[in-house]
Amino acid sequence: MRIFIILLFLIIFSSSYANSSTQLAEVAIIPKPFSVVSGKGSFALTDKSKICAVSHNIEVNKIGSLLRNKLRPATGFMLPLIETADQKGTGNIYLVLSQSSISALGDEGYQLTITPDRIEVLANKSAGLFNGIQTLRQLFSDKIEALTHQSDSWIIPAGVIRDFPEYAYRGFMLDVARHFFSVADVKHYIDLASMYKMNVFHIHLSDDQGWRIEIKKWPELTATGSKSQVGGGKAGFYTQEQFRDIVQYAASRNITVIPEIDLPGHTTAMLASYAQLNCDNKARDLYTGTEVGFSTVCTSKESTYSFIEDVLKEISAMTPGAYLHIGGDESHVTKIEDYIPFVNRMQVIVAKLGKHVIGWDEIALSDLKPNSFVQYWGKAENAVLGVQKGAKVIMSPAMYAYLDMKYDSLTTFGLNWAGYLDVQKSYDWIPESIVPGIKRENILGVEAPIWTESISTMKNIEYMAFPRIIGIAEVGWCSSSRRTWSEYKLRLAKQGDRLKVLGVNYYPSKQIAW
Repeated sequence: MRIFIILLFLIIFSSSYANSSTQLAEVAIIPKPFSVVSGKGSFALTDKSKICAVSHNIEVNKIGSLLRNKLRPATGFMLPLIETADQKGTGNIYLVLSQSSISALGDEGYQLTITPDRIEVLANKSAGLFNGIQTLRQLFSDKIEALTHQSDSWIIPAGVIRDFPEYAYRGFMLDVARHFFSVADVKHYIDLASMYKMNVFHIHLSDDQGWRIEIKKWPELTATGSKSQVGGGKAGFYTQEQFRDIVQYAASRNITVIPEIDLPGHTTAMLASYAQLNCDNKARDLYTGTEVGFSTVCTSKESTYSFIEDVLKEISAMTPGAYLHIGGDESHVTKIEDYIPFVNRMQVIVAKLGKHVIGWDEIALSDLKPNSFVQYWGKAENAVLGVQKGAKVIMSPAMYAYLDMKYDSLTTFGLNWAGYLDVQKSYDWIPESIVPGIKRENILGVEAPIWTESISTMKNIEYMAFPRIIGIAEVGWCSSSRRTWSEYKLRLAKQGDRLKVLGVNYYPSKQIAW
């Protein structure tokens, strides 16, 4: 028994020693911070530690609660959250909104200072504090992500991290129309993406295969249009209460929700719900296949625009973010002479609701209004045209950013129409360099969509998204001049154990030495 106790002591001591001897600059953080300076010694979280909200701000308190709830299960420490102006205590984590603005940090940047006595997360805005605690999570051992008590030492090397993003828009998209996903699944995906400082969740709510959001003025959209999905089987929709819950949940994790209603094509679920949306006044059959480009609302009817305004008005009321996504892609059966005035009308409707339009790159063919945004996915010439018309671009090139593309020919699900997308290719691209005519100043940010024609479970999503979404998160956060694949793949390898603790079904790419 005595030998066992001695061995246990040595194991704990050696683990603690190894952690304390690590330099802060050696910790593998993703996305890569702007600067990391190692200090002397280390900080140890203990059962006496507190989380201190210094700024007497409700948003700071919420972030403190998130941090406490994340650290408690694995450590077993109570970690009381207190409001205080006193920063003299030792062993605590202090969350501080800057009283004198640190302009270089912007709205989402942070300064994380670790000494043997304390940790301070300093930011101009609550978004920066949130990003700072995501970095703080990665400074602890992987076991910090566990949901049950772990025997470990919670030691962080001393130093200072100063960090801020390259792009204001760092998005991920989930198609819930081809296959429907529960509120719990959506929240889980939001949690995982927020770990890597993504800040926009684009949710594709309508397509030929299904309508997924309750519209009280037009109830058949869910009574009929929500009943189908690819391959048939049980589908569904979000009530307005559920959707507001998703929006609020995302906001608590510094994520803005952008809803998409895809128009004028990708609309069979609408056309099956209301016959009058068809030019011949005949309702379409529900669709469970995967073809695209065969549907369109009747763009010549004034009633179509009244319907769309009603729908977007209800959705707008549920989403406080600045954007509404109107789709606009692959509307092959809509004549161009009808498509252009249709998109022009959509921009007027969205502006009337106090929002900015985002659309897939085809909307650049229209007369783009000020503050409309073009999302590049397929045709570079469309994106360039959008820039020429004064729009900024969201970079989602399918060959680099579509997470439903197969890794290789052996991937069991996913598509390959844009080519295979391995882990290196999804990381090793420069947004401002891939399309001549689109420069850094023309880009709002990046987004990683995942379409679900062949993806029907959360574990499928995890497999296709991870680890590629982590790399795209770094593409959006870190300037291209500070990124190299050879260095990134070493940091990514160290994320493997963390993903395992989180239970993420990630793809174990052979490009990475996990």
